[in-house]
Amino acid sequence: MSFNLRALANGLHTDHPIPGLPFVDDSHIPVDDGEAVEAVGRNVGQGMWGRFDPERIAGGWRAFTTDPDRHGLSWAVRYHPTHGKTVLLVPSGHAADLHTEWHGGPLLFRAGGYWWDGTDWYRPGQIWDPVAEEFERRKAAGAVTVTAADLLAANTTFPDRATVVQVADFDKDAPAPENWLDHLALWAQLTTGDGHAFALEHCVVNVSSPELAGDQLIGVPDMATLGGIGASTLRAYISRNESSVPPPQAVVAGRAMWSRPVGQDWAESRRRSAEGVRAAMSASGEEGSLSVGAEAVRQRFTEDFFRALWENPGRRKQWVLRHRNEADVRDVADDLASTVALSLDRILPADLLRTTVRHAILDDLGQDLADRDGAEVKEYEIRLTPQVAKMLDWLIRHHPDTAKYTIGDTLRQIESRWEVPPRVAGEGLRASLEMDGELDEALLAEYLDRVLPTEASGS
Repeated sequence: MSFNLRALANGLHTDHPIPGLPFVDDSHIPVDDGEAVEAVGRNVGQGMWGRFDPERIAGGWRAFTTDPDRHGLSWAVRYHPTHGKTVLLVPSGHAADLHTEWHGGPLLFRAGGYWWDGTDWYRPGQIWDPVAEEFERRKAAGAVTVTAADLLAANTTFPDRATVVQVADFDKDAPAPENWLDHLALWAQLTTGDGHAFALEHCVVNVSSPELAGDQLIGVPDMATLGGIGASTLRAYISRNESSVPPPQAVVAGRAMWSRPVGQDWAESRRRSAEGVRAAMSASGEEGSLSVGAEAVRQRFTEDFFRALWENPGRRKQWVLRHRNEADVRDVADDLASTVALSLDRILPADLLRTTVRHAILDDLGQDLADRDGAEVKEYEIRLTPQVAKMLDWLIRHHPDTAKYTIGDTLRQIESRWEVPPRVAGEGLRASLEMDGELDEALLAEYLDRVLPTEASGS
């Protein structure tokens, strides 16, 4: 999901200042040592917390801690051995979220969720990849990194007009400094010559991209059109923080503005969301309607119930007022329920389920049995995952005869593939069903005694 970063200030020792934010003295926080950052706030008192995590793939580490004097504020640090560190002052309620968002590729965020991995800029992650189990990484077209050196070389600045704020004096509700470049110059002046200073030409301040140009940004009406909704609906989503609306890339004259590619990604994410998938399979095409399969079931039972209630003369007379009592209504309800129960195979065909359950069991056990390389397998070593065991239990409860043949087919395959005797594998299935199934123990035993191989089978 795209991340709405709410940073309040830059730490003085950050290498990558966020434009528009003041600089706050962070000298009381050991920002160059992640574990020490964690130790400032972890388990030291009520209202304090800290955390440190190494980034083994992306490199470096990330950490945060509650400020020891102002518990409503926290310091968050993302360090990379090549690309330096980001130090931010954030509301304490946002520190853990930012810490999580820094996991993986992002080293810093700009422009409403655009992020940088040390080499490339990417748009806010919105399209979920179910195979990789992460959001797709979509590069920003023609993106250029704007550094502190670029800004200071292109502008005349007056560092003496700027200040570094002490955390005790910091006002989180104060307006952003209008002369921010003067503050940037003071920051550069104070960190130049510092033993931990990062070269200004490597200090990332912002991102520039054609898609982020002012005349390319779109407002609420165009954003809503991309999403296939009305502008008022989009405003409602934003006010209620619904539908994963990405944060705007800019706010111009009080109006939220997005890059068109971000809007297009959002529209695509809506189409690919659970709601979007349901809409694609909607019987009527309207939100909230039944899926095509569920609608077919509804129509089928509508006809069945109509015939049972109206076309049957014996039932039709029960619509007479004197028959409208609890006993007669319960009798009708029982008949209707029986109609549904006898129609299970039309809702979930047993022959299809039989094959699916067999493959699920074989896949569930396959890797462990294959790794044994022919070694003897004991009954207690055959165990299904709870989900597969519950599915087999469901099949037994609803289609006991189909389940019988499913179990037989499965035991035969287990013996053929991994040389596990059917009686051993069968007792393993019994133990899994006893642990995770819904059947009464005695009833399950009675059923399996009629289904599993006997001593006389020779297996």
